[in-house]
Amino acid sequence: MAVAELYAQYNRVWIPDPEEVWKSAEIAKDYRVGDQVLRLLLEDGTELDYPVDPGSLPPLRNPDILVGENDLTALSYLHEPAVLHNLRIRFAESKLIYTYSGIILVAMNPYKQLPIYGDAIIHAYSGQNMGDMDPHIFAVAEEAYKQMARNNRNQSIIVSGESGAGKTVSARYAMRYFATVSKSSSNAHVEEKVLASNPITEAVGNAKTTRNDNSSRFGKYTEISFDERNQIIGANMRTYLLEKSRVVFQSENERNYHIFYQLCASAQQSEFKHLKLGSAEEFNYTRMGGNTVIEGVDDRADMAETQKTFTLLGFKKDFQMDVFKILAAILHLGNVQVTTVGNERSAVSEDDSHLKVFCELLGLETIKVAQWLCNRKIVTSSETVVKPMTRPQAINARDALAKKIYAHLFDFIVEQINQALHFSGKQHTFIGVLDIYGFETFDVNSFEQFCINYANEKLQQQFNLHVFKLEQEEYMKEDIPWTLIDFYDNQPVIDLIEAKMGILELLDEECLLPHGTDENWLQKLYNNFVNKNSLFEKPRMSNSSFIIQHFADKVEYQCEGFLEKNRDTVYDMLVEVLRASKFHLCAAFFQESPVPSSPFGAMITVKSAKQVIKPNTKHFRTTVGNKFRSSLFLLMETLNATTPHYVRCIKPNDEKLPFEFDSKRIVQQLRACGVLETIRISAQSYPSRWTYLEFYSRYGVLMTQQELSLSDKKEVCKVVLHRLIQDSNQYQFGRTKIFFRAGQVAYLEKLRLDKLRQGCIVIQKHVRGWLQRKKFLRERRAALTIQQYFRGQQTVRKAITATALKEAWAAIILQKHCRGYLVRNLYQLIRVATITIQAHTRGFLARRRYRKLLQEHKAVILQKYARAWLARRRFQNIRRFVLNIQLTYRVQRLQKKLEDQNRENHGLVEKLTSLAALRVGDLEKVQRLEAELEKAATHRHSYEEKGRRYRDSMEERLSKLQKHNAELESQRERAEQSLQERTEELKEKMDQLTRQLFDDVQKEEQQRLLLEKSFELKTQAYEKEIESLREEIKALKDERTQLHHQLEEGRVTSDSLKGEVARLSKQAKTISEFEKEIELLQAQKIDVEKHVQSQKREMRERMSEVTKQLLESYDIEDVRSRLSVEDLEHLNEDGELWFAYEGLKKATRVLESHFQSQKDCYEKEIEGLNFKVVHLSQEINHLQKLFREETDINESIRHEVTRLTSENMMIPDFKQQISELERQKQDLESRLKEQAEKMEGKQEEPFSHLNRGLEEEGRQGKAPRPFLRAVEAQSETHPEGKERLVGKIQEPQEAIKFPKKQAEAEEEVESILRQEASRLSLENRDLEEELDMKDRMIRKLQDQVKTLTRTIEKANSVPLPSGSREYLGMLEYKKEDETKLIQNLILDLKPRGVVVNMIPGLPAHILFMCVRYADSLNDANMLKSLMNSAINGIKHVVKEHFEDLEMLSFWLSNTCHFLNCLKQYSGEEEFMKCNSPQQNKNCLNNFDLTEYRQILSDVAIRIYHQFILVMENNLQPIIVPGMLEYESLQGISGLKPTGFRKRSSSIDDTDAYTMTSILQQLSYFYSTMCQNGLDPEIVRQAVKQLFYLIGAVTLNSLLLRKDMCSCRKGMQIRCNISFLEEWLKDKNLQNSLAKETLEPLSQAAWLLQVKKTTDSDAKEISQCCTSLSAVQIIKILNSYTPIDDFEKRVNPSFVRKVQALLNNRGDSSQLMLDTKYLFQVTFPFTASPHALEMTQIPSSFKLGFLRRL
Repeated sequence: MAVAELYAQYNRVWIPDPEEVWKSAEIAKDYRVGDQVLRLLLEDGTELDYPVDPGSLPPLRNPDILVGENDLTALSYLHEPAVLHNLRIRFAESKLIYTYSGIILVAMNPYKQLPIYGDAIIHAYSGQNMGDMDPHIFAVAEEAYKQMARNNRNQSIIVSGESGAGKTVSARYAMRYFATVSKSSSNAHVEEKVLASNPITEAVGNAKTTRNDNSSRFGKYTEISFDERNQIIGANMRTYLLEKSRVVFQSENERNYHIFYQLCASAQQSEFKHLKLGSAEEFNYTRMGGNTVIEGVDDRADMAETQKTFTLLGFKKDFQMDVFKILAAILHLGNVQVTTVGNERSAVSEDDSHLKVFCELLGLETIKVAQWLCNRKIVTSSETVVKPMTRPQAINARDALAKKIYAHLFDFIVEQINQALHFSGKQHTFIGVLDIYGFETFDVNSFEQFCINYANEKLQQQFNLHVFKLEQEEYMKEDIPWTLIDFYDNQPVIDLIEAKMGILELLDEECLLPHGTDENWLQKLYNNFVNKNSLFEKPRMSNSSFIIQHFADKVEYQCEGFLEKNRDTVYDMLVEVLRASKFHLCAAFFQESPVPSSPFGAMITVKSAKQVIKPNTKHFRTTVGNKFRSSLFLLMETLNATTPHYVRCIKPNDEKLPFEFDSKRIVQQLRACGVLETIRISAQSYPSRWTYLEFYSRYGVLMTQQELSLSDKKEVCKVVLHRLIQDSNQYQFGRTKIFFRAGQVAYLEKLRLDKLRQGCIVIQKHVRGWLQRKKFLRERRAALTIQQYFRGQQTVRKAITATALKEAWAAIILQKHCRGYLVRNLYQLIRVATITIQAHTRGFLARRRYRKLLQEHKAVILQKYARAWLARRRFQNIRRFVLNIQLTYRVQRLQKKLEDQNRENHGLVEKLTSLAALRVGDLEKVQRLEAELEKAATHRHSYEEKGRRYRDSMEERLSKLQKHNAELESQRERAEQSLQERTEELKEKMDQLTRQLFDDVQKEEQQRLLLEKSFELKTQAYEKEIESLREEIKALKDERTQLHHQLEEGRVTSDSLKGEVARLSKQAKTISEFEKEIELLQAQKIDVEKHVQSQKREMRERMSEVTKQLLESYDIEDVRSRLSVEDLEHLNEDGELWFAYEGLKKATRVLESHFQSQKDCYEKEIEGLNFKVVHLSQEINHLQKLFREETDINESIRHEVTRLTSENMMIPDFKQQISELERQKQDLESRLKEQAEKMEGKQEEPFSHLNRGLEEEGRQGKAPRPFLRAVEAQSETHPEGKERLVGKIQEPQEAIKFPKKQAEAEEEVESILRQEASRLSLENRDLEEELDMKDRMIRKLQDQVKTLTRTIEKANSVPLPSGSREYLGMLEYKKEDETKLIQNLILDLKPRGVVVNMIPGLPAHILFMCVRYADSLNDANMLKSLMNSAINGIKHVVKEHFEDLEMLSFWLSNTCHFLNCLKQYSGEEEFMKCNSPQQNKNCLNNFDLTEYRQILSDVAIRIYHQFILVMENNLQPIIVPGMLEYESLQGISGLKPTGFRKRSSSIDDTDAYTMTSILQQLSYFYSTMCQNGLDPEIVRQAVKQLFYLIGAVTLNSLLLRKDMCSCRKGMQIRCNISFLEEWLKDKNLQNSLAKETLEPLSQAAWLLQVKKTTDSDAKEISQCCTSLSAVQIIKILNSYTPIDDFEKRVNPSFVRKVQALLNNRGDSSQLMLDTKYLFQVTFPFTASPHALEMTQIPSSFKLGFLRRL
């Protein structure tokens, strides 16, 4: 490729300019070899003929695509104007202050606070590769931290630049980054201490200068130490070359060190009054600059901050006051007045107030200080002479003393800070941050500038070697042939300064001479180096200065003051005075001590790359130059042993204006800081480096069709390059990259642009040709049309004459009439035909309409009857169903009423029995009294009077008892009479019902056979009705549940009645008060016994008759055959009542066995129906999801059922049954009311047990044989109970037995037949009418049998052992099993495999069932222990598996379920709205667990936050690759060069993530949450949090990556957002508000794609981007980077317009979104539909020690 090809038309070049340094121009004419001028077109439109020759062509300008690159070395043309222009674009237009230049970070001082240093920015850069993000000081810090952690190698960050460039701020931010990303695990807060050292060192080492308000006047190297876990454990600081002269002298508009002004501003505070300070204007050392105030700085507030940091570092108040004393003493020393005495003498008054304060503060003798400030002591070999000093010499001695004290104080403070930051452990690695002055050149350069530039020479040498090394490593890694690069080696300059007999050694030698002067030293330099060393020059017009050619520029140094500053001495006598100070700190400063060896020399053994001359340490140890050289040598050894990272701070202008770009000043600094040297080294090698994929994607347009057909892209790139660039030396192929020499990428861009321009021309040619052809065809058609009309008109004019017109007119008249006639005839014919057709058609339509109306009328009639039939059939079905429910409900209600009456009867019988027992006791007492009367007959005379009185009273009482007995006898007779009548009626009804029962049984058997046949025929028809049956099954189940709840409520009512009976029993005990009255019944003892015996015989006879009648009613022979002879004898026996009762039990067993056989027959029929129901249950499970939707439908059905119920109340059969039961109830109430008051309370408990047992057996269809056996066994062990039944109790027993027996048997049969009827109704609706008739007949018998059964139950005093019972929803456990429970259920439980086929939150339900058990025991300690153990167990398992997503999800779900259970069963109304009656019964009874609910809520929140953190940690690494870097829309990106070079050591070979990776990860999270049963609301909140993270991380990365801010990338982002929205739709999460969290990212993508040129565009942007802050909008606009040359950059004026429109927003000034932000989580209460009593514990839980209750 010839050079002339690059200087073609339209290319641009740079030409020198005196104002802007360089300015751009466009080539207006192709350059030919040999041309003397180059025709240029300037940007202002003027043409210029620029003189050139082949060896001095102007530098070419880079293509616009490369302008604004993150890395200057990525530019194709690497030269000064290209670097300067790139920095201008980034800094002045894009407002980007950081730019890479190879391994250097160039930092431009914006002179404005920018929102790019927050914690969000730190987290955004943490863990990222250096080339993935925009240049930043945090990127350099992350690179150093990552290489330290990965390679276990020490790192260093070298921050340099001139004063005011921002070195201190950059170093501070780097240290802050390390403190943030590597926080220590200890409580020592080492990071805070490290950061706290900065304000102290800035206070004592920084000052205001003309260039910088906070200029560091010393160099600082801070080592931050890390342990093996890469956490900060300590720090150490080394300082270099403090500017001590500033203590005693400041130039105009400059200040002394900040600490002096802070102290003066706080002088009026009580703690500082003893220092006797005033304002800064009162002291010479603080007012020299003329301005003691910095605008915007509050010295008093800064003093408080300094004291705060002193305290944070552990410095006590006493130490701080000692430091402030010395500082105040220095100020007072500066105000000590020196007066002239004579010509050669000076004096200081001992009464000087400032001198006294100075001596007072430092504990010095005023006389000695005053003496030796004005005199010096000269010691010779023979004598000691005191020589007075002149006033100038005395002032210099005073100032030297002040500088010496301050220097010692500064070193002491640094030493104390190092001790505070010292660590006791072993240092693993460290990162050093060097904040040192850059290359300086002023109008007057002295010793300080000489030392500074000497240090920069050393750093530049180390920098050049490192760059050279990195270049070599890069080439070796890519297998590129290595060639030596010629770069500037500044070792000769270093030798000139530090070699033997160099400048520093000659200076030290001169300082040793007593009369050495600056002039003598300068003359030695002239003699040794002028004309002998090309780097040293003598100025032509001066004999007091010398010039050194540094790497950056020539610098002229004035030799005045070199010796004094190098010596830095204080007279010995002043030192002795200070050494004798009573102030310990001051005395310690001047104590003689050996020079300690540096601890760093022993640690570092790495040698420099080149042989470096070590400083001579044998002599001149006390000079400043010697000390500086030694410390610099140690610093270079340390840096050579580390991996360096460079930050070059640039001052953009001297006026401190924000974002103002002064080209002259910047070029000067770029040359001085080594940036251009880096560019020069890069330009000599291969500066442009592209990966094969980048090259293939970018330059695919230059490839031929044959080249594109190759499958290997790497080979395609090689073939294309060989064809495009003939000189193979201009590029090299590496393993992963293509290396280009300077200018080659620009040449390729030119070829690409030419190809695209040529393609555009071709497209324009065809489009324009198509448009022109289309226009031509349109015009051609128009012309043809016009010609056609025109030619026709011409023809007509030529053919027509007057005669022809008349003939034509006559012909027209004839034609008119003729045609009229013909048409009229035709019209008449058509009219007649039309009328005829219309008549027939209308008739036809009328008839058809009539037939249609007739059919519709008939159809309506048919529909009416059909609908009526269907409605009637549906009504009958519903009525039958309602009747079943009504009858069941009515029977249960009547049963409850009968039970209540029986309980009342129990009370009456018990009271009656107790009264009879009392009477028997009274009779016994009467007998004893009679015996005593007989024995006292001998004493009759003595007690005759007493006996008479006693007899009278006894007769009186006897008469009363006789009357009472008569009343009782009459009542008994009435009761016997009514009971006899009722017994006869019951006998007749029993006979009738018994016969009816057997007839019905026979009929039912026949019907069953018929039903079986009809069932087989109708099976296929029934299958079609399965769908409708499913709905009825659900309704029946609901009704069954309601009935079950009603039964439970009845039981509760029964329990309350039992309590009332118990209370009445206690009251019955008051009968004992009548014992005294019964003593008077002795005379009637015999009559009462006879009466009792007669009643017993009568009751036995009645019982025998009833039993015989009951058995005689059964004509079936097998019924009688089941009774043994002994049973019949028992029935006919005239013995005790108990034997008759035994016979009755046998008879009852026969009836029960008969009923059991009948039940077995029915069960066989039902089993066949159950088989299909079991198969349907699986489908029902799927339909349960629609339960909520069907609730409304079921509710309407329930209303309809209720209405029909009210209508069916008038059904005759049902009404007859109710009236019959009411009459029986009234008879029992009237006959048993009086006896119930006298029955004993002791029989209440066995009767209640018996009642529950029979009810349960009745429901389950089991015969009460266990009850009868228990009665027999208990009767043998309780003979006294049998005796107590004898007497008055026999009458109510006889009346109760038959109804009670009937009631119990009825209950048993009822439950069986009711279940059968309900199931048959689901399978066969047509048979339900017949079954209803059967049910009614059976219920009549059930009522009577139930009454008889209950009578037997009440007559028995023995408790019945409970049969099978329902579970109570509790788990019983022992106190000692609590640890095992927590271990197996919480600590050892593995969610994987357990959650499958398990109800959500099963462990939580099990825990709550154990809590209910502890609550039922009313054991507070047990409950508290269980709750605490469970909560601690959950905390422990979460802590142990804090990174296990499944475990966290599992226990978050169970914690929430446990919390919901505590709320649901707390008894609070707000949580009981959705409970079933059974669930309301399971509520906690004794304890309020509100406090534990709060604790569980806090635990759930912590688990949720940890759960979110784990998901975020898994998701965050794939967000940026998937959302930003992956191309969802293939072929539209047009990759640019990344500019990422020379940092390959920090790159990890990681997997490529795509958008699919993000969606798969989200799906995994979602499935995990759903599988573990998390509440849907919590799932939605978690998804919202994850989507916020995706949006925040993507937007933050977009804001920090200029290369991603393009229109095509906006399209990619919009496409990826649509994928996320589609995922939300697939998971039915649209209402989770997750989509709204992506709104900022969506608006950013829209902003990248929208047009950005006009005022309307700016207004639209300000109105639409409401979710983005003004800072973010401006950042995106400034960072917008076109991909192609055809795309225009955003004009800065447009950005200013948008910014003006956004000024009134008042939104946040934060640039980054907080990725650590967490939305507030709420745990909604969701009532569990799962019944506790139905809970089953899997065997895998290993909880066999728990027992269900």
